[in-house]
Amino acid sequence: MAENPLTLPVRELTDAYARGELNPIDVTEDVLDRIDRFDPELRAYVTVTADLARKQAAEAAERYRRGERAPLLGVPVSIKDAFHLADTETGLGSLTQRGRIARSDSGAVARLRAAGSVMPGKTHVPEFCQSATSDNLLGRETGNPWDPSRTPGGSSGGAAASVGAGLATIALGSDGGGSIRIPSAFSGLVGFKPTTGSCADERGFRAMTDFVTAGPLAWTVDDARIMTEVLAETTFERTAVPHRRIAFCRRPDGRPVDPAVARTVETVAGILSDLGHEVVETDIPIQGWNEIFGPLVLDDELRERAHLLDDPELLTPYERASLRAAMQLTSAEVAGAREALDGFRLRMDDFLHRFDAILTPTVATVAFPHEKRPKTIAGEKVDWLWGAFPFTSPFNVAATPAITLPAGTSEGLPIGAQLVAARGRDADLLNLAESLETALDFDYTPVRARWALQAAPEPEPVP
Repeated sequence: MAENPLTLPVRELTDAYARGELNPIDVTEDVLDRIDRFDPELRAYVTVTADLARKQAAEAAERYRRGERAPLLGVPVSIKDAFHLADTETGLGSLTQRGRIARSDSGAVARLRAAGSVMPGKTHVPEFCQSATSDNLLGRETGNPWDPSRTPGGSSGGAAASVGAGLATIALGSDGGGSIRIPSAFSGLVGFKPTTGSCADERGFRAMTDFVTAGPLAWTVDDARIMTEVLAETTFERTAVPHRRIAFCRRPDGRPVDPAVARTVETVAGILSDLGHEVVETDIPIQGWNEIFGPLVLDDELRERAHLLDDPELLTPYERASLRAAMQLTSAEVAGAREALDGFRLRMDDFLHRFDAILTPTVATVAFPHEKRPKTIAGEKVDWLWGAFPFTSPFNVAATPAITLPAGTSEGLPIGAQLVAARGRDADLLNLAESLETALDFDYTPVRARWALQAAPEPEPVP
């Protein structure tokens, strides 16, 4: 088996359990040992649930002994701290939420529990998931598994770090504006945002409610498929991929892109063409997305968290700024954004009737150092909020499924390529992404070597 069984694809791991080659109890102890060794440097986890993980692992081992199977039986799954895990604090990256213990699982976690997951802990998020990085007031920011001095992105930054460093096999994240795809791209992972509304989180945390969905951060497209099938309570049929008509956009919305990122995504377009697809370079009709996204996100913040301004010193600067901006919104602005939302989605539906998929960069740069968002990209000035990551949120507004794949590296850091399909075409998108993944054959060696456990020294010979 691999040096680290946590990097095995989910199906290989569960098959190894079923054959008795690996045991969920041993793998869980390996997870907890790796967290103990590596997480002080990485800070992927905000809470480690060792007792729960050991209990779930023992139950999984017994179920395998009885010949039972389940999609994630015995698989270590980290849980983003935006979901409720029973008898565990839901901290949401905020000092204001300390001590708030969930009494039951929210919907997504309940489905993962029923599928046999082993849950070693909850992963760090920015405060109320309101940033595309993972900084909060709880301590230093989570590190990127390729280079801990850099951001893993957000808001599922801890989730990405947990998988990328081998501290979980797969992670539960959520994506309201790119919060799965951004950290996956920065961390060299597959990140899948399903069609909005297909993966419910009943009784869960509320933010970005018009746009957010639960989803996976994973090593492979197939791993992402397995978790999403559990979350959506469905099956995505795996079929041969026919020739597709793919819209390729180098600079969506005219935004600047780092030259290395641009070159990598151009290479991906060439690979898709070599696979027999018709790749058409074109603009994408996403203009106006932020005039919809911004007011509706702020309206959620006002409704859910305006009372927290009573103690502003407990909030991050970005959450304070969001709440104060929300208080300046008018009802007319919110109503206008909601009215425009339907039109935007219909426009994208029409575009995706003419094309089977869209290819774009996932983010505009590679991961940058902590607290150093780029001020310029490719020689052009960019705004602080969206400059590095302007290409994911439009597809939350559109409610379409979208996936990022690791496609190359620059300066030793991964670059992601994003594929998008029409609403409800999740299975087609996963099948296309899986065929592209095979052709890309991304090399994970550097990051896996970075977090490899050192072999124990040979014992001294007995005289």
